[in-house]
Amino acid sequence: MPTTPNNPSTHDAEADPRNDDLQLYVNGTIVHRSQAMVSVYDAGFMLGDGVWEGLRLYNGKWAFVDDHLDRLFEAAKAIDLDIAMTRAEVLAALNATADANGMRDNAHARLMVTRGVKAKPFQDPRLSRTGPTVVIIMEHSAPSATTADHGLRLHTVPIVRGLPTSQDPKLNSHSKLNCILAGIHALKAGADEALMLDPHGFVNTTNSCNFFIVRKGAVWTSTGDYCMNGITRQKVIDVCRAEGIAVFERNFSLVDTYGADESFVTGTFGGQTPVIEIDGRTIGDGKPGPVTRRIQGLYKALVAKDTA
Repeated sequence: MPTTPNNPSTHDAEADPRNDDLQLYVNGTIVHRSQAMVSVYDAGFMLGDGVWEGLRLYNGKWAFVDDHLDRLFEAAKAIDLDIAMTRAEVLAALNATADANGMRDNAHARLMVTRGVKAKPFQDPRLSRTGPTVVIIMEHSAPSATTADHGLRLHTVPIVRGLPTSQDPKLNSHSKLNCILAGIHALKAGADEALMLDPHGFVNTTNSCNFFIVRKGAVWTSTGDYCMNGITRQKVIDVCRAEGIAVFERNFSLVDTYGADESFVTGTFGGQTPVIEIDGRTIGDGKPGPVTRRIQGLYKALVAKDTA
């Protein structure tokens, strides 16, 4: 299901031929992408047993890197996974991979840690006995200007982000099948991405990003109880509070959403991507709105400050 100008994704990037010749990090060694491999017995490949982070490089520095490393190590602790690297070693691996690719700006890293190679192809975590697998995929990746200007169309799906007692949606795990199924449902309905509700029927998040609406100049997002509490999500909340823009973390319904003046989604890759349509209803005037544009500018300034 390829993306097109009429069927965009929040992760659309400008084409860059340098990505055909990348160097990737695999368990302490930097190798060409054609040689970057993990075992078919790896717990991540076999069972989705692992955690990951997405980071962006600006001006030779990883934006909000302390926040990302905090989340990575907290997630690893939550699933009882020993990364077997210190924070400094993880950061050094990121920087070494960037250096190997000559990257200083508009680069995106996906840092993945799994429980490692299993002795047998079964669930029992005790079968992972060789230590973790650590992989960094790094690409030259400028977000698509077309997607940012055009905006996204969302479709509400019946697949929800569930209760913490099943799989806590705050966990950045490799197990993303529910989100993938939500995305497929939306694509089959002719939309670009899925809008997902929480177990109580309140608007929650999309299949890949955090979700915001703007009503009468105020910014609303979900309580965060049933979604990944994204780093970009929190930065948007922070800049709104700093700049006197009313912002609320609250329960709200599809009725509130359809009547919004503006909407946007947030994520490490795209920052803030406008939403122009939800379930066939045009949001506002069907174009990126002034509050969204202001927040985009404030966020860019915050990134520039953090990576100066």
